[in-house]
Amino acid sequence: MVKLLAPFSALALLACAPVAGGEGDGQAATSTELAGQFLFVANKRGNSLSKIDLATGEEVQRVDSCANPHELATSPDDKWVALACYGGTTVDIFSTSDLARLRSIELGENARPHGIVWHANGDIYVTAEGRQSVFRIQRPVGEMAAFEFATGKRGSHMLAVSPDARHAWTMDLGSGTVTLVDLLTKRAPRSVEVGDEPEGISLSPDGKSLWVSARGSDKAIELDPMTLEVRNQVDTGAFPLRLAIRPQGDVAVTSDLADGSLTVIDLKTAAVLRTIAVSSVEEAQTRFQVTILWSDDGKRVYVAETGTNSVAEVDYTTGKVLRRLKTGDGGDGLAILD
Repeated sequence: MVKLLAPFSALALLACAPVAGGEGDGQAATSTELAGQFLFVANKRGNSLSKIDLATGEEVQRVDSCANPHELATSPDDKWVALACYGGTTVDIFSTSDLARLRSIELGENARPHGIVWHANGDIYVTAEGRQSVFRIQRPVGEMAAFEFATGKRGSHMLAVSPDARHAWTMDLGSGTVTLVDLLTKRAPRSVEVGDEPEGISLSPDGKSLWVSARGSDKAIELDPMTLEVRNQVDTGAFPLRLAIRPQGDVAVTSDLADGSLTVIDLKTAAVLRTIAVSSVEEAQTRFQVTILWSDDGKRVYVAETGTNSVAEVDYTTGKVLRRLKTGDGGDGLAILD
């Protein structure tokens, strides 16, 4: 991983060391809107997978997973959840109903899988940071076949895939680049340097706009997905580690680790609409805010606070933290099953 700029080096150490969990401070009542919805959390320090009932806010199950799982994704049919085992070389698949492990998919020596997408076409796409590549896994719960595509860049970390599954984009931490990978013709990948320490990435639902966050320069940057030319740059909060576009395609939010905020960006005007305070600046180094995930209806944002083993549930309209859900040790990657 790229070395964090001072004073954030202490935050990088926090991501690797166990930290005592804090109590949630929200007061959200059980909602019928959330009945039947579950939040899955990859607990990277606890080497485990959690299932949380969103109607009650209670963790209903936790199982041992693989080494240091960071990101995860659910299948289009909602039957499976796949973990990228960042501390190893596999993608592990579990049943969403009882968290029984179906299989471990081996990606090869030094793979270090991280960013993962379970596409609507049924295939899994995952970065292999240690191999400088992206894998496409066909029929991951059937007669599987895997194909590897080189990025040629160090630390290919986060991932986005086009709606038609013809292209993928990676954020390359070690090289400081965004890379376009052709998944159909296997043409040579194309890479450009973007901002300072780019990491977060999200593609608009229509596939016409690619947004990345540069944590070292406190900016969100819009690129043309195919040419990788910069269209717009927007100032964000401090250290925007992740960026996620709302499913409705109108706004994006960045997860600003160093000040505990979410920066809300209007995608049509490329302007900041507002800032949502998930925690205070003083709390930021303790909470260590990382992954962000929208609910499908765009009404809530879930924010993984890795340092306090919690996930903040934020009402998008009001900006209020409704509650904090307890996770396992080092809860990071998030996925929702409806």
